Amino acid sequence: MGARSSKITSQNNRSDGHLLEYFRKSFVRGGGANSGPSTPSGLTATGGVISDYTDPGPGTVYRAHIFTSTGTFDVSALANTPTIPNNVEYLVVGGGGGGGGNPTDGGGGGGAGGFRTNVSGHPLAGSTFPVSTSPGSYTVTIGGGGGALTQGNPSVFGPITSTGGGRGGLVYSDYGGAGGSGGGAGIEAPSGGALIPASTGVGNTPPTSPPQGNPGGGSRHIGGVAGAAGGGGGAGGVGGNAPANNVGGNGGPGSQVFIAGPPATTQPVGTPGPNPGGGYFAGGGGGMSSSGPGAGNQGGVGGGGAGVNGTGNGTPGTYATGGGGGSSRIGTSGSGGSGIVVVRYQIGQLTATAKATGGAISYYGGKTIHTFTSSGTFATAPNWTAATVEYVVVGGGGAGGSDAGQSNTGGGGGGQFITGSTPIGAHPISTAIQVGAGGAYKNAPTVANNGTPSYFGTPIAAGGGGGGGTGGVAGANGSPGTTGTGSGGGGGVSVPTGTAGGTGTGPGATSGGSGYAPSPYQAGGGGGAGLAGYPGNPSQGANAGNGGYGLRAPATFINPAQTTGAPGPSPGNFYFGGGGGGSTNSSPPSPSPLGGGSGGYGGGGHGALGPGGGSAGITNSGGGGGASSGNSTTNISGGSGIVIIAYPS
Repeated sequence: MGARSSKITSQNNRSDGHLLEYFRKSFVRGGGANSGPSTPSGLTATGGVISDYTDPGPGTVYRAHIFTSTGTFDVSALANTPTIPNNVEYLVVGGGGGGGGNPTDGGGGGGAGGFRTNVSGHPLAGSTFPVSTSPGSYTVTIGGGGGALTQGNPSVFGPITSTGGGRGGLVYSDYGGAGGSGGGAGIEAPSGGALIPASTGVGNTPPTSPPQGNPGGGSRHIGGVAGAAGGGGGAGGVGGNAPANNVGGNGGPGSQVFIAGPPATTQPVGTPGPNPGGGYFAGGGGGMSSSGPGAGNQGGVGGGGAGVNGTGNGTPGTYATGGGGGSSRIGTSGSGGSGIVVVRYQIGQLTATAKATGGAISYYGGKTIHTFTSSGTFATAPNWTAATVEYVVVGGGGAGGSDAGQSNTGGGGGGQFITGSTPIGAHPISTAIQVGAGGAYKNAPTVANNGTPSYFGTPIAAGGGGGGGTGGVAGANGSPGTTGTGSGGGGGVSVPTGTAGGTGTGPGATSGGSGYAPSPYQAGGGGGAGLAGYPGNPSQGANAGNGGYGLRAPATFINPAQTTGAPGPSPGNFYFGGGGGGSTNSSPPSPSPLGGGSGGYGGGGHGALGPGGGSAGITNSGGGGGASSGNSTTNISGGSGIVIIAYPS
């Protein structure tokens, strides 16, 4: 990224990790520790999850800001030397498209979200991106993945927009949808086994240069006998055509980019792929085949979900990758994965190493902080000595209720929030990290899906939040967390009475609120890490139960340069585990306000005033999904969890 400054050598026998903290405190504007001449340093900015690292080849020190939820990239000062450029490099990936299909037959794989970058040397690199301080604020929007048969949503960094992926084609009615990458064609007339091109599943829509995506693949069909759908397009290639009548097309491959960590080690974001280092994004969803066992149907590398052979549900795209959803036959198609934005810039020139690897690494308050927004490994390095580490572990939030045409449903429960400390002995020690996924959207008359647990090694686990309850005559209770320790989902509405919320036990988890009936039929909110979900109750002046609020991370982790987690009553985010709001489709008596239940602070989604869909839990907050009302296919998944580890630098 331009000319390099002089190498900064270690002083006073500081460790390399401590040196980087010393460098930032002493020489970056606002640090104030150095009274002598200013040492060359890069621009100063805030936002997202911070990853500081050194490219070991040239020894260039970068700071990357990782956004998995919507926020702002704020530049407060420019570089103080012409040898360090005031340019940033970016990765912007839109939300993946949902897989095609319906309850009677199958459709095509969802297209990947649009992929745009300007990282030097990448084959799809765009032009340079200079920043300024007038103004120095750049909006960052993270596109949610599309639900079944729904296009993904765009991701934005300032003037750069990456379009959401195209939806997979629906059986017997249309081809794949256009988008960042196009959706694969559904099983389509005419019959006879000939390849049916995915003529409308085009990628790079609207067009950008370099292109942000590729087309979906075509399908095959023998009327009444067998058929197979095309795969969604990916950033690195077109979606696969169905090669045979019982073999679905693979999703198009995504693209690898080294932007959030050093190339020699696994990236803290993205997925593994054929080349070492991970960092793959924007893979297409796999097509389905109507009769198994067929081959193919795999999602493209970079988060694409797999299609199914025979009956069953398609696999969702991986969150924070923009992967397309896998298609289904006689089941629910996979939703697309949410998008991501990463912005990096040079901050100096030195050799700096942390005492462990894994996740996004930042330095604050004399501590080294590892933030895992996706699963990985925390591995001690050769310079590690036995130490006590602090941690925050949050499970994935439960999905908001959805009931395929019935009435009002409960909000999803927040993921369990746990924090504490534990000793880690001398090197080498490797500890598995799981970041729990949010409960996936479920368009069926049953309780919504639970979130999955997060863990820092198997002894330290935070349960997933419970799914929201259903509504209608056959209403069901909200469900407790996966392990019995996540917060419970909110109760749906049954006639003539409401149903109870799911329970939550253990620290950092509460129960969901109960639904209310008769009219105005208000469902309960999901429980939050810090407060139980509210019941549906018109006397409280709410249409439906609000989600319970979450909890804030300890001060050790609250770096003011970051915006990790979700907003709350105090500035600076770092709230987790909020419950999703319940839904209603009736306006309550005056003076009650209109609208569904509010999501609890800490990432909970807002419930719907029906008919309509709620909002999803915030990614990497463990927030529960907001509930839907009536027949809505809006993606109301829970927010994924997070694991954060800190130790003395």
